[in-house]
Amino acid sequence: MSFSSIESLVHSHLGKTFPAAQLAIWMRGERMYLNAFGHLDPEQTSQPTNLQTRFDFASVSKLFTVAALMTFVEEGRVALDQPVCELLPEFVGARAIEPYPDPLKPGAVVQVVSTTRARVDARQVTLRHLLAHNSGLPAWLPLWKSDKREERRATALTCAFAYPTGTRVVYSDIGLILVGFTLEKLAGESLDAIVRERVTAPLGLASVGYGPIPPDNVAPTEFYAHQQRRMCGEVHDENAWSLGGVAGHAGVFGTARDLAAFGEALRTNRLLKRETLAEMTRLQAQDGAVRRGIGFVLWSPDPDSASHPLSTQSFGHTCFTGTSLWIDPTRDLMIACLTNRVYYGRDNADALMRFRVALHRAICQAFEVTRDKSRDT
Repeated sequence: MSFSSIESLVHSHLGKTFPAAQLAIWMRGERMYLNAFGHLDPEQTSQPTNLQTRFDFASVSKLFTVAALMTFVEEGRVALDQPVCELLPEFVGARAIEPYPDPLKPGAVVQVVSTTRARVDARQVTLRHLLAHNSGLPAWLPLWKSDKREERRATALTCAFAYPTGTRVVYSDIGLILVGFTLEKLAGESLDAIVRERVTAPLGLASVGYGPIPPDNVAPTEFYAHQQRRMCGEVHDENAWSLGGVAGHAGVFGTARDLAAFGEALRTNRLLKRETLAEMTRLQAQDGAVRRGIGFVLWSPDPDSASHPLSTQSFGHTCFTGTSLWIDPTRDLMIACLTNRVYYGRDNADALMRFRVALHRAICQAFEVTRDKSRDT
């Protein structure tokens, strides 16, 4: 399998879309490629990225939250169709439908539905709704602006809805924050301990864990104007940071090698049962070209989607800081790509999207050439 076109593509984005990257590719259960690119200090270029460099997984952290929850489902301690309020009693009541603040446009709001007259009964929301992102909850709220952690938690539990439950698909950090609260209620311990005991430790993922972590060999992310410092070893997401760096939607750091190992463990049913993964990768909710499983993004017909070059059975997850994990069961292919694209700010999301599509296309083309050669021999 030739990787020259793949490496050329990554190099073409260094210093423009992101300053640092790691890439791991597994095929048919074997590690085919593992490499690190760029520098942790792009201005001085004295710290090359290496295979031990840890990246902020951001929303890819959600997969670890979901995997931990599904171990409880397998044990029969919780059910996907169980109302959230049975585990989080504060999550009840008839709620208004309201616009929510746009996380990328200060001062603007997002209004998912035109009517705001309807009310939503929070008691009807199940864990399945949270995990498929069709609960009705807003995508985001500025929890971090509250003075106390208790106030941030209360806001997530009592907030207004953005649309009637089950009618749309809106990717929601708030929903996964509630999943994190649910896990802590189930286990009676902190989320980081739960993920460690049920996911990372059994799989031997030594690099993977919640921050804050020592910044020595960590890919830095954004310069925070409101804190007058660049984030490095502390989670980039403001809400996760305000919750102590441990939250259901973000907070995990690690390497591409260990993220790939996590993906392989899911693909080969080392972590969860075959029927569990089948349910997680079954279509649970759809809104246009957006297709969701349990925790996973599913293949999309949108040609600008990162999944589009992969097979229609593919599933995975992307994140805001620039990391992603994709599994293509048809090709027995697994791709873990880590970048720190927010080092240059929040306005280059389109460039990262184009990079992901091109990367997956190049990997699939290399895979097809390798498969054709193996058939000839």
